[in-house]
Amino acid sequence: MSVVSARARAAAQSIQKVESFFMSYRAAVEKTPAVADFTFGNPQEMPLPGLVNAVKTHADPKSVDWYAYKTNEAEACTFLADVLTGELGLPFEREDIALTKGAFGAIKMAFTMLLEPGDECIVPLPGWFCYGPMLAAAAAAEVQVPLAPGTFDLDLEAIADAITPRTRIVVVNTPHNPTGRIYSRAELQGLADLLEAKSAEIGHRVWILSDEPYRRIRFDGIGFTTPAVVYPHTLIDYSYGKIMLAPGLRLGYLAINPGLPAAERKELRQLFFAVQMADGWNVPDAPLIYALPDLESVSIDIAAIARRRERMLGALTQWGYEMTRPEGTFYLWGQAPGGDGDAFTTRLQQSGVYVMPGSVFDRPTDFRICLTATDDMIEGALPALQAAAQHA
Repeated sequence: MSVVSARARAAAQSIQKVESFFMSYRAAVEKTPAVADFTFGNPQEMPLPGLVNAVKTHADPKSVDWYAYKTNEAEACTFLADVLTGELGLPFEREDIALTKGAFGAIKMAFTMLLEPGDECIVPLPGWFCYGPMLAAAAAAEVQVPLAPGTFDLDLEAIADAITPRTRIVVVNTPHNPTGRIYSRAELQGLADLLEAKSAEIGHRVWILSDEPYRRIRFDGIGFTTPAVVYPHTLIDYSYGKIMLAPGLRLGYLAINPGLPAAERKELRQLFFAVQMADGWNVPDAPLIYALPDLESVSIDIAAIARRRERMLGALTQWGYEMTRPEGTFYLWGQAPGGDGDAFTTRLQQSGVYVMPGSVFDRPTDFRICLTATDDMIEGALPALQAAAQHA
């Protein structure tokens, strides 16, 4: 008999494919040092000066309680409510904001507040590989629903077919990891209309969790619409780790849609403190809370990411790769030559080029490239990528 809970075993099973890849990747790097590392969204250059200066400045204590317990500090939440109001066009108030340890913490909060054991949460396929283990840890079920073939649009018919009386949340990730798709207002309105009808049909509300950590990383002047604009029963999670390319600084928030009915909005607000405590004091470290106004303007060079996108897309499509042109994020998604993402990944590793196989996203025919790599890494990787296409 196992000494661990069924929830823990289910979470371990859900994340096994990621853990297996990570361990094999680390072993491969020890054998063949990386010429180019396109795997995870980690920085490949020194941190942004504005980030470093903000952290240094606000790590210096100004009072005896500088490092005391922090919660949803009024000044920081007021600042974020004003920022969100301007950015998303909805009238947020400071009580709508919960400060969290990145988007991970915000998603965990949403799951804790909305899900009962046995509830179902619809997530996109392909999609971020951590929804599953987090849902398993909450004793809830992950229901993967494929995005539309070819375009990776929301497949409303597939979502409708997947909704059952146990469905509680639909996750919308826009801009989407790994494909880079950004969903239009018309698409989101179609989803909103569907969820209104389905909520009435099954007798309880189906929520949207809008997972938006990449919403400021967009190309070609493409705008952004949050599902919260068209669907009141939406919670928003956000992380500063992507725009600052600093995933090791855990700073994010969960935001309640101001368009919620007043009674439901109040109930969620009143849960914030208790859920953050129950989730392991899910609040950013004090210096990061103080630094928020300074960090708000810190950004990676999105124009540089766009140039790398063009360089890689131009080369790969020339060699016969079938790639999706991303509208946002810092990823490229495509089909592996020969249709076997794992074999393709292993072949590239022999040349010191590391990409993420699509099997991690439950799409074994595909692969993902992270464009946070340097220009030199991209140029160094191109010969191996060309050879891999010819080998297939």
